Amino acid sequence: MAAEHTDTDAFRGATFRHADLAGAEFRNVDLTGAAFHSVDLAGATFRDCDLSGVRIVASAVADLQVSRHGGSGRVVVDDVDVTAYVADELDRRHPERVRLRAVRTADDVRAMWDTLERLWADTLARAERLPEAARYQRVDDEWSFVETLRHLVFATDVWVGRLIRDEASPYHRLGLPPTDTSPASAAELGIDLAARPSYAEVVAVFADRRRRVREVVAAVTDAELAETRTAALTPEWGVESHPVGECLRVVLAEHCEHRRFAVRDLTLIEARSA
Repeated sequence: MAAEHTDTDAFRGATFRHADLAGAEFRNVDLTGAAFHSVDLAGATFRDCDLSGVRIVASAVADLQVSRHGGSGRVVVDDVDVTAYVADELDRRHPERVRLRAVRTADDVRAMWDTLERLWADTLARAERLPEAARYQRVDDEWSFVETLRHLVFATDVWVGRLIRDEASPYHRLGLPPTDTSPASAAELGIDLAARPSYAEVVAVFADRRRRVREVVAAVTDAELAETRTAALTPEWGVESHPVGECLRVVLAEHCEHRRFAVRDLTLIEARSA
C-alpha cells in the first residue's frame, strides 16, 4: 500500500536526495521551498497544487504535460518564454476565449451566452455519437464528459441560483462540486457525491440549468451588472460578495473552459474508439 502523507507532516524546506518516493501520496502538505535532487518523479501527477516559482533544472522532461489553472503566470522553457505562444494557440483553437475576454456590457453577455449555447449543442451532439460508456470515461483521471456536465450544473447553482437569484436551496443533488469539497459539505448542500445517474438524467438537468442562465441573461441590464450580491455559498466557502457581472463572467468562463477540456478528451476517446 502506498504511503500517504497528510497535513500533519511538516516538509517545508525539506530536501529529498536520492529518495524513493514511488507510490507515495502527499495531500495538503506544505512543501514550500523543498528541493528534490536525483529523485525519480517519472509518471508523478500534481493536481490542484501551487507550483508558482518552481524551477526544473537539468532534468528529463520527456512527455511533460502541464495544464495551468486559469492560464495565469509565465511559462519559461529553456530560457524561452512560451507564455504568449500558448495563449495565442489556445485562442486560435478556441476563438470564443477572445470573445469572452471582451465581455463588458449586458449585450456582450447575451451574445457570449448565445455562442456558448451553440458550441455546447455541437459538443453534446458529438458526445452522443459515442457509446454511452464513453461518456463516463475519464482521460488521465480528468472528469468524464458526464462529470463535466454535472460540474457545470453546480457552477450554475452557485453563481446564478445562490448569488444572482438568491435562492435558499439552489443545489441539485446531481451537481458536482470541486474535487476538494468534503463529503460532509456536499451532503449539507443536498448533493449526492455517490450518485451514478444516467446520461439522460444529467443532460436533462444540464438543459434546465442552461435555461435558467438564459432567463437571467435575457433580462439583465448594464446597471444590474454592477450591483453586488452577497450570500453564503457553501459551508466551506462561507459568505461572499460579487457584482452580478462578475458572477455571469464566472458562469461564462466555466462553460467556455470546461467545454475546451471536454473537446480535448472527446478527441482522444474518439481516436481510441476508431
